[in-house]
Amino acid sequence: MSRWFTQRTTLSDILQVNYSAILLLPRLGIKLGFGDRSVAEVCQQYGLSSVFVITMLNCYTFDNYEPDLDSLDNEAMRLLVPYLVRSHTYYAEERIPHIERHLQHIASEAGSRYADVLIRFFQDYRADMTTHFANEEEHIFPMIEKKLDGCTIDRSKVSAFAKSHDSMVDKLSDLMQIVFKYLPSEGMLEELNELLFSILQFSFDLKKHALIEDKIMIPFLTRKEAGKK
Repeated sequence: MSRWFTQRTTLSDILQVNYSAILLLPRLGIKLGFGDRSVAEVCQQYGLSSVFVITMLNCYTFDNYEPDLDSLDNEAMRLLVPYLVRSHTYYAEERIPHIERHLQHIASEAGSRYADVLIRFFQDYRADMTTHFANEEEHIFPMIEKKLDGCTIDRSKVSAFAKSHDSMVDKLSDLMQIVFKYLPSEGMLEELNELLFSILQFSFDLKKHALIEDKIMIPFLTRKEAGKK
């Protein structure tokens, strides 16, 4: 039996192993209601590359999974940029505003100088993330398309980018520490728990996003030969 999910694995079984993988489905263009169909069968229904989809699901579930880049042909790799852009949209339009609403309400109720520090920290984080995503979409993602089209790209730009995106995850850990240490614990326990859970979920998802870029996007862009046609 394979230690990883395969294209024959039932999609519902994958979600039982890793319920957070349900966050990937809209980014992959897959809706709920797939019954007992396997990944291959669901992908056939939606006209998706089953190799790409199972690679994403394995990356998102197993930290030690190493994708086989040679199995990702041009058809599969052309799904990567839309997937990453949808992830950016989800973070910017759903996750970040959701966390910020909780922070604003807690700050207004707590009346603590630490709450104000937390708000400023998070606003700076949001600005940094917006800049980071814009840089990816303007400079890095087009390089994937160029390489798939057989064009030469400047691999040095990719190496510089690889060193920068880990800070987005680290700053979320800093945010958690501020909440743990300084926000009042009385009177707002339910909302504080909701805030912490939201940050933890976002941090987990963002780590997986960075892992997918580290294990698929960056190796694809930095290797000398183009992907299989």
